[in-house]
Amino acid sequence: MPPLMLVLGGICLVAVARAAGVGAHPVRSVLAGAVCGVAGLAAVALLAPYTGVTLPLNPFTGFVAAVLGLPGVILLLVLPLI
Repeated sequence: MPPLMLVLGGICLVAVARAAGVGAHPVRSVLAGAVCGVAGLAAVALLAPYTGVTLPLNPFTGFVAAVLGLPGVILLLVLPLI
């Protein structure tokens, strides 16, 4: 993995941890976001035959879905359009 990608991933991880730490239950918040992101990625993969929208399932998309949650999955879907 390129060093720039590791640095950006670390920055995202710190940002998510700080945002989750504000609430009353930070661990639960991070886990709920990760579960929702992975579920969204799975939903996109399962609905791909019907919608024609696909996302490659690789470590990068899994990391984005787990760290950023549903907004990360939406980002992955919109990114090719930019």
